[in-house]
Amino acid sequence: MKMSRQFPLNALRVFESAARHMSFTRAGEELGLTQTAVSYQIRLLEDATGEPLFLRRPRQVSLTEAGERLAPRIAEAFSIMSEALANLKDMSEGTLIIHSTATFASRWLARHLGTFQLENPGIAVRLETSQEMIDFAKTEADLAIRTGKGNWPGLRAHFLMKSHFTPMLSPELAATIGGVKTPRDILKLRIIDAGDPWWRIWFTAAGMPDVDLRGRPGSKFGAQAFEAAAAIAGQGVAMLKPEFYADDVALGRLIQPFELLSDDGTDYWLVYPEARRNSRKIRAFRDFLLKTMPTAGS
Repeated sequence: MKMSRQFPLNALRVFESAARHMSFTRAGEELGLTQTAVSYQIRLLEDATGEPLFLRRPRQVSLTEAGERLAPRIAEAFSIMSEALANLKDMSEGTLIIHSTATFASRWLARHLGTFQLENPGIAVRLETSQEMIDFAKTEADLAIRTGKGNWPGLRAHFLMKSHFTPMLSPELAATIGGVKTPRDILKLRIIDAGDPWWRIWFTAAGMPDVDLRGRPGSKFGAQAFEAAAAIAGQGVAMLKPEFYADDVALGRLIQPFELLSDDGTDYWLVYPEARRNSRKIRAFRDFLLKTMPTAGS
């Protein structure tokens, strides 16, 4: 027999995806196949093994006992193959590609990447930023800093810091109304990106759930770092993460009028593909972040 007849690798890849998602439809979306093609590949594997691997019910599939035994072994095998290829790539490429939000990149990463490279002179760093959540299967990025709940299938996630927020503004702008003493005073000033849902969350926490910001000038800067720059310039009140702007507060460029912090249930995470968890350059950067950030891993 030919090896390909003994080991239907395409069918094994389809089985691994379907078992992970517990869905033929989602497996097809991940692999770019129709549901019919997924069903065909699973049937090929079942014919090859002589065992049914899925119980098929309307709009639902579940693993049989044989499927339960096979799934973790197949997942491990593909992980080993992916890791082997990744390690080969690491040997030929010494560049670590980091994807990050613009705000985290400018307010934290930019201040610490030099230290990382001094500690790891053999690793060059390329930093890419956007607000979009990247697909590691379609990008060159090795790892990413993203906000969310930390539960992304196929990715290993390490907690970095809370993503809370509070209004901040320049002291000069606050002085134009005699100071910002109560949350209601904010309504006397221009609000940067009044359509941001963070405003509603914060005002509700401040005991003002009925505040209506509709009709205020719309403004979207695309990243918190740009909103902070506008606030420093006195153009309005911005909803910011205060830890990122401690230097601006110390220099008198921004003030945080209230101690109240709110959050939307998301946090900052370091993420990378599970299959690349043992990559040397990823491991080095992960360890650097976890030791450098006081809140990381907590």
